[in-house]
Amino acid sequence: MMRLHHVGVAVTNLNEAIARYERMGLRLAHREVVASQEVEVAFVGEGPFVELLAGTSADSPVSKFVVKKGPGQHHLAFAVPSIAEELKRQAAAGAKLIDRVARPGAWGRQVAFLHPENQGGVLVELVEDHAG
Repeated sequence: MMRLHHVGVAVTNLNEAIARYERMGLRLAHREVVASQEVEVAFVGEGPFVELLAGTSADSPVSKFVVKKGPGQHHLAFAVPSIAEELKRQAAAGAKLIDRVARPGAWGRQVAFLHPENQGGVLVELVEDHAG
């Protein structure tokens, strides 16, 4: 079963973005650099989370997104028990996959992305979460 895990928001300055959400009353739950994706992330709230994303290089996908579209909503992420099984299910249903296999994500979890055209222009991330 799929459930909302987080909403990804691309930002230009991670510290400023964290401060804005803390002023709203959301606490910082986790922060880390995901080197393989050239991004620094911060999760705020108690779940479902808001994931704030800042590119760590000008060539990172998040940095390119911000240059092209500006800061704002980047993706929706859904927790699934098994990335491999969900990718098989999505492919069988005719979904266009960005990732055919899982890759490392934040919090040591495996993730995979589905093409935005599947959901009317919304990038979807699958997050492996054995709690379901």
